[in-house]
Amino acid sequence: MEPLAYRTHPVSFTRRGGRLTERQQNAWDTLGAYVLDVPRHGPNTSVDPHYVLDTAGAFGREAPLIVEIGSGRGEALVHAAAEHPELNFLGLEVYVPGVAQTLVTMRHAQVENVRLVIVNAAEALTTMLPAGSVHELRIWFPDPWHKSKHRKRRLVTPAFAELAARVIEPAGTWRLATDWEDYAEQMHDVISHSPQFSGCEWSPRFEGRVLTRFERKGLDAGRLIRDISAVRRTP
Repeated sequence: MEPLAYRTHPVSFTRRGGRLTERQQNAWDTLGAYVLDVPRHGPNTSVDPHYVLDTAGAFGREAPLIVEIGSGRGEALVHAAAEHPELNFLGLEVYVPGVAQTLVTMRHAQVENVRLVIVNAAEALTTMLPAGSVHELRIWFPDPWHKSKHRKRRLVTPAFAELAARVIEPAGTWRLATDWEDYAEQMHDVISHSPQFSGCEWSPRFEGRVLTRFERKGLDAGRLIRDISAVRRTP
């Protein structure tokens, strides 16, 4: 049977183009192997629903997997990887120059425990990542889609919570942060009402998250940063 086409629902991102700088292109030419080449199905941020990532093969070792959705320019991702070389870090991102800048930062920090995939995260959590394969799922400052007519495009919904629950291992952690209060309330409400998670709570600022330009932008605008964490229930 031919797999159903993706994108039957609004996606949570706007695909942005942009040329790579000379430095970014050089990093891509040198470290491009860290960007995993996944089979596509439809749009170039979609992944073939028959494909399942071999995480141990991708990293060349077995280690707990940390997944960051919307890794952007890699500030938080690479910092965390440098702090924890014993862990595997996977960044899911759709912005190609951001992926290239992550490679620049990786080279500067001399980290090798990061892999990147250019992919719609919802699809990655639906089929690409093996069930129960993620030790910790992180979402830092997702697009708030603050206009009322656009809120249907927000990433964290009850349906997305089911996808998160599918990939997070029992007793694994889901961490989120946002600088938009109404989105924070939505996240908290969604996760609190999910039967798949327990201990959803407002958390102190996660000490493992480096201060990124997105967080700094929110602080400069006088917005409150809200952290949320929850634990995947053991079936």
